[in-house]
Amino acid sequence: MDMNQAASLYRLLGEEARLRLLRVLGQERLNVTELTAVLGIAQSGVSRHLGLLKDAGLVVETPAGGFTYYRLADAPADGPQHGLRALLHEQFAAAEGTPQARADLARLQEVLRHRRENFDIHGTEAGQLVPGRSWAAWARALGHLLPPLDVADLGCGEGYLTIEAARWARTVTAVDRSATVLRGARALARRHGLTNIVWKRGEIEHVPLDDESIDVALLSQALHHAADPAHAVAEAVRVLRPDGRLLLLDLRPHDQTWVKERLGDRWLGFSDEALAALLKKAGLHHVRVQVGARRASGPFTVTIASGRKGRPAPRTRGVRRDR
Repeated sequence: MDMNQAASLYRLLGEEARLRLLRVLGQERLNVTELTAVLGIAQSGVSRHLGLLKDAGLVVETPAGGFTYYRLADAPADGPQHGLRALLHEQFAAAEGTPQARADLARLQEVLRHRRENFDIHGTEAGQLVPGRSWAAWARALGHLLPPLDVADLGCGEGYLTIEAARWARTVTAVDRSATVLRGARALARRHGLTNIVWKRGEIEHVPLDDESIDVALLSQALHHAADPAHAVAEAVRVLRPDGRLLLLDLRPHDQTWVKERLGDRWLGFSDEALAALLKKAGLHHVRVQVGARRASGPFTVTIASGRKGRPAPRTRGVRRDR
């Protein structure tokens, strides 16, 4: 490598975003959309950085499954870039404990989890392909076991859970604070041909529903956005009919502070004891809390909590006494 090539290469690596990109690609091959989610950089920026790194021979692209994936290029031991790769790997190892590197790793693990959970063909541990096996199909199959119910998806976001619930529920009322998000969710439901969803703008601390008007209230990854989680749970219980159920999915306590700025989280998860206390304080009984999903090496653990609203005590008639 001559001096001009070396100077150009070092200038290329003087950009922090490119070093982050190389560090992530050193752990897993990823496509542009996945890299955008990990790095929090606009897709156009990721594509530009990848183009420069590819021209410099630092990354290569490979097509797979209709996507283009990128990974670090191999560096032969006798090649001109071997010494540079060794320096890069030393820098990556030294940066492992920094907040930026830990946040990138946490987002990478979430991207890989989403990749595994959104498949059309699933591989078993033995490597055998099983066409058609999917968690979405199982979720819809379980809906066949449920009676017709009126459901509220509180803090519905993009509406993916709303749409799945609408496949088996009698009606679903989806509530979110963002008008923009609701427009996107409504359009998604139209594309799926679903007509049993009512969309309402509102806060989960002030649910725009009448008392005792639904059978199941869902709070999926919404409670950590609430200014007052106890009040949000109480609102969910308020709109439940007697014997109605609250189903809550959220995160256990974690240390990923980047979610506050990037995702608007107010709370870094809840302990099992805290969730159980919130449900019981709101008047629910038969409260259950259990792990929903976790990875041994990941920072996030999903907790499932549920409870049932009791029926009001029967009113006793006064006993007449003879005088």
